[in-house]
Amino acid sequence: MVVEVRELAKRVDNAGEPLTILHEISFAVAAGETVAIVGASGSGKSTLLGLLAGLDLPSSGSVVLAGERLGVLDEDARAVLRGRLLGFVFQNFQLLPSLTAIENVMLPLELAGLPKARAEAEYWLQRVGLAQRLKHYPKHLSGGEQQRVALARAFAPGPQLVLADEPTGNLDAATGHQVIELMFAINAERGTTLILVTHDEEIAARCGRRMRMHAGQIEEIT
Repeated sequence: MVVEVRELAKRVDNAGEPLTILHEISFAVAAGETVAIVGASGSGKSTLLGLLAGLDLPSSGSVVLAGERLGVLDEDARAVLRGRLLGFVFQNFQLLPSLTAIENVMLPLELAGLPKARAEAEYWLQRVGLAQRLKHYPKHLSGGEQQRVALARAFAPGPQLVLADEPTGNLDAATGHQVIELMFAINAERGTTLILVTHDEEIAARCGRRMRMHAGQIEEIT
């Protein structure tokens, strides 16, 4: 299994009162699966994604990524693991504004110590249709172009798992459709495991599995 979630719970303090965001949820995702997680705002989807990435730690339970239990790793070790295993696609793109498109794609390659980072980044920007935008800064790119850079950055290091959080949320319908088509095409080519958080039921229906979150609990959609 690429992902194993075991009785995962997250509780926070809310003005002196305990608030449970996730209620001891469990599931597993095999290599190459595409999984959509749907649910209303506030249902715990983004919290879950942050825990899967090791960006936050649970109150109880565990997350195991490719055999590595995140809870026993310190922050630095989790960052190294993310660089080795994970790619991310965010709703708001999360490109570094001071870096050009090619530099944004090169960054995770360089951090992972992978060879020929520039050549690899050029290839990926060509793959997402941005061969003419290599030296453009994010502020000079449209939303759709920024998300294409984000796709290139996510897939370039060859991750086992890509986490996508509302990847079309800041795009118009036509641009969002193009980005989703590209993401699924690349994911199929590479055989990457994909976990996608979305409000869009049509996008969710394209995944091999669908799960719904409600009030911090999760269930399979059959």
